[in-house]
Amino acid sequence: MNTCVFCKIARHEIPKDFAYEDKDIMVFDDINPLKPIHILVVPKAHIKDFNYLSDDKIWKKIRVVAQEMVAKKKIKNKGYRLTMHGGGAQVIDHLHVHITGPLGKSAKM
Repeated sequence: MNTCVFCKIARHEIPKDFAYEDKDIMVFDDINPLKPIHILVVPKAHIKDFNYLSDDKIWKKIRVVAQEMVAKKKIKNKGYRLTMHGGGAQVIDHLHVHITGPLGKSAKM
């Protein structure tokens, strides 16, 4: 989609430092972090939200990359949250998963 911010990032029209990037997925810091770690796992293909996701390969890749990021960011045992908004609750109409942490009783950095 031409006007989607995440699509522009995927096309490298908007500069972004990626924590991870391949041909299908990109991971970068949220511009308004809620916790010390707040990253987004975003498919490069424009998918409006979870209800429009039909590609099992992309869903699996989001899961695998999210697990890798939790380990890489060292929040696996420090409390973390994965969040996905949809149906109009999201700010940007492009599927993405928020990973935030540390959280809860183990929230020591």
